[in-house]
Amino acid sequence: MTPHDVFSELVGQDEPVEVLRRAAAAAARVVAGEPGGGGMTHAWIFTGPPGSRRTVAARVFAAALQCQRDGAGCGECHGCHTTLAGTHADVRVVTTEGLTIKTEETRSVVLRSASAPTGGRWQVVIIEAADRLHERASNALLKAIEEPAPRTVFLLCTPSVHPDDILVTIRSRCRLVSLRQPPSAAVADFLVQRFDVAPEQAGWAAAASQGDVERARQLAGDPEARDRRAEVLSVPRRLTSIGACFDVAAKLEAATKLEAASAVAELDVAERTALERALGAGGTGRGATGAMRGAAGQLKELERNQKLRATRAQRDALDRALQDLIGFYRDVLVTSMRAPVPVVHGDLQAVSSAAAEKWSPESTLRRMEAVLACRDAIDKNVKPQVALEAMMVTLWKG
Repeated sequence: MTPHDVFSELVGQDEPVEVLRRAAAAAARVVAGEPGGGGMTHAWIFTGPPGSRRTVAARVFAAALQCQRDGAGCGECHGCHTTLAGTHADVRVVTTEGLTIKTEETRSVVLRSASAPTGGRWQVVIIEAADRLHERASNALLKAIEEPAPRTVFLLCTPSVHPDDILVTIRSRCRLVSLRQPPSAAVADFLVQRFDVAPEQAGWAAAASQGDVERARQLAGDPEARDRRAEVLSVPRRLTSIGACFDVAAKLEAATKLEAASAVAELDVAERTALERALGAGGTGRGATGAMRGAAGQLKELERNQKLRATRAQRDALDRALQDLIGFYRDVLVTSMRAPVPVVHGDLQAVSSAAAEKWSPESTLRRMEAVLACRDAIDKNVKPQVALEAMMVTLWKG
C-alpha cells in the first residue's frame, strides 16, 4: 500500500480489502467499456462488530469506485479526494444522528440515485446505519435495489444481517463484506504510523479499546476520555451496598447525559442560529415579525431532531462505558481460568486479579451477562437509569 492508499484506513482487514480492490478494478473496466468481472455488483452490505469501521469501509470503497486511476483508490485524484471529503456530486450519504432514518430522506436519495452520474463513473449511495431504517424506508430502498439504474451502487452498513438489523429481502440482493475486530497490534501500529502516537501509549490504547480504532485514537489523545474510562472502571469497586448500586447508576447516567450534551451543544447552537437567520431573525418591520411567528413549526421540528440526536449521543456514550465494563469482567474471567490471552485493561490487572480470587467464574459470567442485558434493554428503549440500576444490582450480588 502507498501512504495515500484509501484502503489503508481499513486496519487489519486484509481479506475484505482484497475483495473490494478487485471489485473496484472491475468497476473501472466497466466504466472504460471493457468486460468487468471481478465480482462487482450494484449492492453491498458491510457488517462487523463495533470498531470494525463499517462506515469507513463503505466510504473508501466509494472513493475507489470514483478513483480516476483505474479504481486503485489512490487517495490523491479528484474522485478520491472529493469522495472522502464528502463533496463528490455522485456520492450521497444517508445517515442519522437520531434513532431512525426517516422515510422521506431515504425516498429522496433513492429518487436522485436513479439519475446518471455527472462525472461519468458511478452514482453511489451510502447508508451508514441501515439497521436504523424505518420499515417504510427499508421498503423504498428495496425497490431501488431490485430495479437499479445501470451505474448506481448501494453501500449499506449494519452490525449484522440478522432480520432485526436488515430486511431479509434486501440481504438476499446484496454482496456481503464481513469485517472483523482488528487485532490490537494492528490498531497500535496504525496509531503510531498515522497519528504519531508513542508506541507504549498506542499499545495501551489499542488494548483498552478492544480493537475499536476510533476509540483507541480517542483514548490515546484525549485526557478527558481517559478520565471517563477510569470512572467507569471504578464501578465494580464502588458497589458496596444496594444503596451504592442506585447511586452509581444515577451518577453514570448523569455523566453520559452530560457527555452527550457537551458533544452536541455547539452544533445545536449553530443549527438554530442558521435557521433563525434564514427565517428572518433580526429583521425589522411587520413582515419580519410575521415571518418569525410563522417559523415556530420549523423551530419546533429542529428542537425535536436535536433532542433525538442528544438521545442517540447518550446511548453511544453509555455503550462505550458498558464496553469498558465488559472488558473488565472478561479480564477477571481470563485470569480466573488462566487463559493464555492478554487482558484488555492491563493498567487494572491487579484489580481484576484480586476480583478473580474473590469471585467464582460462574458469578463473573453472570456479571458479564448483566452488562449485555443492560445494553440490550437500552437498545430497546428502556430508560437508561432503570436499565443501569438493574445491572448494578446484579453486578453487586454476582
